[in-house]
Formats: sequence, C-alpha cells, structure tokens
Amino acid sequence: MFHPDTQFLIDHWTSLAGRTDSRGGIPDRSAVEPQVLGLRLPRAFMARRAGEDAVIRLAGSWIEGFHGEALKDQSLLSLWRAASRPLVSTALIQTVREGRPVVIVALAGAIEAQIEIALLPLRGPSGEPDRLLGLYAPAATLTLATDEARLLTARVSIGVGEAARAPLCLAAVHGRRIA
Repeated sequence: MFHPDTQFLIDHWTSLAGRTDSRGGIPDRSAVEPQVLGLRLPRAFMARRAGEDAVIRLAGSWIEGFHGEALKDQSLLSLWRAASRPLVSTALIQTVREGRPVVIVALAGAIEAQIEIALLPLRGPSGEPDRLLGLYAPAATLTLATDEARLLTARVSIGVGEAARAPLCLAAVHGRRIA
C-alpha cells in the first residue's frame, strides 16, 4: 500500500493516460494541471529525460528545502547516494519504456526515515515520452540536522499497474529480422 499522496498521483496520472488524446498510454505534459496537486505541489518535480538520467526542470519548495539548494538543471541521479544510482537509473528507464508509474522506496537521513518517490512518464512537446512528473511522499515529518547529508538511499523500485507498452521482441518479415 502506497502513501496516500503517491496513490493520488498514480490515480490522477492513470485517468490522464486513459483519455482519448493520450498516445500509447502516456499522457502529454500539457495535460497535467498543477493546481490539481493542491498541497502536494511543493513536493512535486518535473524533469526531462537525458539518457539513463533526468535533468530537473522544476522542483517544489519542499524538495529544494529538503535538499538544501535550488535544483533547476541538476541531475536527478545526483540526489541519490552512489550505490543507489543504478536502481534509480533503471526505474527512470522502466517508467518510460513500460509507460507506467514507478515508485522508489527510499530512506532519508541518519534516522533512515522512509520516503516514496513516484516517477510518472509524460510526453513532451516533441511527442516523445521524455518528461517525468515526480512526487516526494515522506512517511513521517522529516527533520534533518543542518549538517546531515541530504542524499537519498534507494531500497526498492516498484512498477505500478500493467505495462502500457508491449515488450520489444524480434520478428521476421519475409526472412528479414526486425524489432
């Protein structure tokens, strides 16, 4: 069972993905109306995919306060401990490749407070699924010491729902192999 805010965002994204103007089960970035997030907005972020990473375009005030700096144009992977980056990178790829939300369960601070980071794919202006909507959902109030590291530690990532895109497979047409 997910944090109520994570579940809200997944349900909202699912409703957008089911609309007729959604292509391949992935809604357009323009379909997301920030005011729908309400009090969750300070914990939301928007990122642009960059290979196996993503670059933060916008981050809410809660997220920037948690990390202790402005995050515009920073790598999303830079917010994670080095040992967590392969899992986070795989989650970034999975959400776009499978066209479904992925939730990363992480730990924050010395007290190892649990926090969920939801990643949801969106189509950018080019029509490609190159945008990500994210949300931080802490299980409890996070109070970290001023000198405490702000990097997250990923524990597990979970794909939510059915994959909207069929897995790639090899096929042959008239004896010629195609993907």
